[in-house]
Amino acid sequence: MKRFLAIAFVGVIMPFISNAQDIHFSQFYMNPLQQNPAMAGAVYGMEANILYKDQWRAVGNPYKTFALGYHMRFEKKRTQKGFLAGGLNVYSDKAGDSQMMTTKATFSLNYLVKLNEHNRLGGGLQAGYFQRKIDFTGLQWASQFDGIAYNPSMQAGMTGQTAFTKFDMSTGLVWVYNNKDGDINVTDNHDLNFNFGVALQHVNRPKYSFIGTDERLPMKVVVHGNGVISISDTKMAIVPGFMYYRQGPAQEIYVGTLFRYLLSQDSKFTGFKYGSALYMGAYLRTRDAVSAKILYEYAGWGFGISYDINISSLQQATYTRGGIEFSLRFVAPNPFIKTYGANHSRY
Repeated sequence: MKRFLAIAFVGVIMPFISNAQDIHFSQFYMNPLQQNPAMAGAVYGMEANILYKDQWRAVGNPYKTFALGYHMRFEKKRTQKGFLAGGLNVYSDKAGDSQMMTTKATFSLNYLVKLNEHNRLGGGLQAGYFQRKIDFTGLQWASQFDGIAYNPSMQAGMTGQTAFTKFDMSTGLVWVYNNKDGDINVTDNHDLNFNFGVALQHVNRPKYSFIGTDERLPMKVVVHGNGVISISDTKMAIVPGFMYYRQGPAQEIYVGTLFRYLLSQDSKFTGFKYGSALYMGAYLRTRDAVSAKILYEYAGWGFGISYDINISSLQQATYTRGGIEFSLRFVAPNPFIKTYGANHSRY
């Protein structure tokens, strides 16, 4: 009975409870514009990414989320005090037995100020539209019990519009430190960089109801950070990170670290040898899941896999199985190139 109730909660009830909460990816660092518009161009001169997440397959129709993003810097002259960056981010999410689908497309614009040789401060805006759809016929209601059994011909317990489209806006700030910026030469495995950001999403609080009520999407506070700390005289680095969400009464704390092993360095002379690195580690989503992660980087490419192990009260239904997630990323310039001539820049 407990497992049946848990399955009902995940497959039927959860989509309605969570209809005012956003999607999330375990590999949030591979989808920066989903977190903060100020991340456009903040770390890389150009980045393109694709992510796919499949979760709750153990308890019925799985939740499937797909996202892709692209952002770049518009101005690259080293002498400038600041530069513009922008990008696009799109995602599609389908949830549970109701086939509740959210599709969203946004454009981000960010301006980054060069505070000094190694520090930048950025402020970004994001605007776009989302569409929400639902299929009421995929759900079963108490009103469809005819006294003997479930009768699908009887009227459902909830009716209303099956789709709506709304405008949405977000804003954010980010600070970035990178010891590879500026007129310095950085030898192998001496990375030290951090980024820390704060974002406020859904600042216009769009209406968010299938049944015509005045329910609005709550504003969402996002606080996030990542870093790379190389261990001198080794090929190892510590890559810590965290994410905090607060949206209405719901909150999420996600914290952990990866460990990077530098497999090879780019050749500075021939150009035929490309750098690569392997990352392994885990994150904890408090009271929900532990995420085991692997990331492999080769030149500008990165491929990641993570798996969420459910540790919440729903594990009676999921048998600890949460969801698997895949990511693919391409960045430029090549992050493994450590030395620059006078005419080169990491912008």
